[in-house]
Amino acid sequence: MKKSQSRILKLALFATGLSGIVAEYILSTLATYFLGDSVFQWTMILSIMLFSMGLGARLSMKFKTNILEKFLIAEFLLTLLTSTAALTTYFFMGHAENLGFIIYSFCISIGLLIGMEIPLVTRVNEENEELRTNIAGVLENDYYGSLIGGLFFVFIGLPYLGLTHTPFILGTINFLVAILLFIKLKDHIAKRFKIGFAITIPSLIIILSFLSYNADEIVLYGEQKRYNDKVVFSKQTKYQKITITQWQENYWLYLNSSKQLCTFDEWLYHEPLVHPVMKLTTHPKHVLILGAGDGCAIREVLKYENVEKITLVDIDPEMTKIGRSNEIFVKMNDSAYYDPKVTVINQDAFQFLENNEEFYDVMILDFPDPKSIDINRVYTKEFYTLCNKRLRPLGHIITQAVSPYYTTKAFRSIEKTLAASGFNTLPIHNHVYSFGEWGWVIGSKFQDKEKMKQHLLKSNYQDLDVQWITNESINLMTSFGKDLIKADDIEVNTIHNPVLYRYYLDGTWARYL
Repeated sequence: MKKSQSRILKLALFATGLSGIVAEYILSTLATYFLGDSVFQWTMILSIMLFSMGLGARLSMKFKTNILEKFLIAEFLLTLLTSTAALTTYFFMGHAENLGFIIYSFCISIGLLIGMEIPLVTRVNEENEELRTNIAGVLENDYYGSLIGGLFFVFIGLPYLGLTHTPFILGTINFLVAILLFIKLKDHIAKRFKIGFAITIPSLIIILSFLSYNADEIVLYGEQKRYNDKVVFSKQTKYQKITITQWQENYWLYLNSSKQLCTFDEWLYHEPLVHPVMKLTTHPKHVLILGAGDGCAIREVLKYENVEKITLVDIDPEMTKIGRSNEIFVKMNDSAYYDPKVTVINQDAFQFLENNEEFYDVMILDFPDPKSIDINRVYTKEFYTLCNKRLRPLGHIITQAVSPYYTTKAFRSIEKTLAASGFNTLPIHNHVYSFGEWGWVIGSKFQDKEKMKQHLLKSNYQDLDVQWITNESINLMTSFGKDLIKADDIEVNTIHNPVLYRYYLDGTWARYL
């Protein structure tokens, strides 16, 4: 009987490690989405969790009686918190000023409970095993549960269940083990606690079932509070949160709550992204587009009849699926994905270039803003050097380069980093209603800045089926006034010295907002 009790107690710790670690990963991911700076958020969430576990272990010292009962209370509380942490965050995401408090409160609470449970189980199990095997066995099962939880989160939870439903699966596992523990050890539980648990168990079943069943509606409610316009599409993928909103006849695309484009004026962004670099390149035949899963860049490139092949690389298959099949995007990109010239590859752009042996006449880089260290990676000297190796000698590259006015340091860092990778650079800009003043940087292996500028000014844009760009507009796009802030000491952005995302986060967006 002692072995049976010991096994069920260790199974409970296994479930605790499983659900607890996944809850912290989910909170870290949510903190990155809503609060920004992935390195900071992941570091702080996990560090505070471990600190809270230490506090929980100290608090457990104050429990001198009814140790088993208090462990069960902690288990049921942990079930409730791990199951509802993400849902609660989504529910309140319309109130941005409260999200940090909510996320970190859950982090601390879950850490406290896990920290209390480990010494409590050790004390309950001390009559079943000697100290040497007792402590080792308890910690072993908690750590094993953490490993399985991490694997589950990465390979199953995030890619297939999302941040909304994954916590309920793990919370249910923890709950079932707690119920099994209650049934197996009920003879050792005081009568007044038995009555309380008999009420708690069905109550939790009802609460969690209701929340799980209505989770999508609750998330939609929270998203609707966050955005001013009607949310018409929302999906959490392995890589990002994709949201589409509507106001009248216009649609907005958001990735991780950051605005990416609006159907009202997207051509003010995509025409400068594509046509200057295409006009600079003589007879471009093979064009590589990195990012740009919405398909608008493909649409613009297809306006050049001499292009024979377009390769689009986007890490998120859901984003390219939207570009290919969502009626809003199919209409916006003129069914660009269905042109036989287009090949779509869902892969990390960095890995694609590392493993690719093809050469390209034009490279178009359209990534989200470098507001986190993981996106920062595709704006580094190392990444641009890979681009340089795959670009033909007479080819050209262009990258979106955030705002030259609201994020001047970030803009100049991208320009300087591209130059440090072996390119001559030419910055350009345009005003986009939805974003304010926006910038790009063009790179060339053989033309210097002035020659590129003169080439653009002499090029003819009248033969293009475009909505905005003209011969006259190029003069405005290639002309800059003085930077609004001092940007003399800007550093090159590298993997080992990721300065760009810090420059971006230090931007003066208040001037725009």
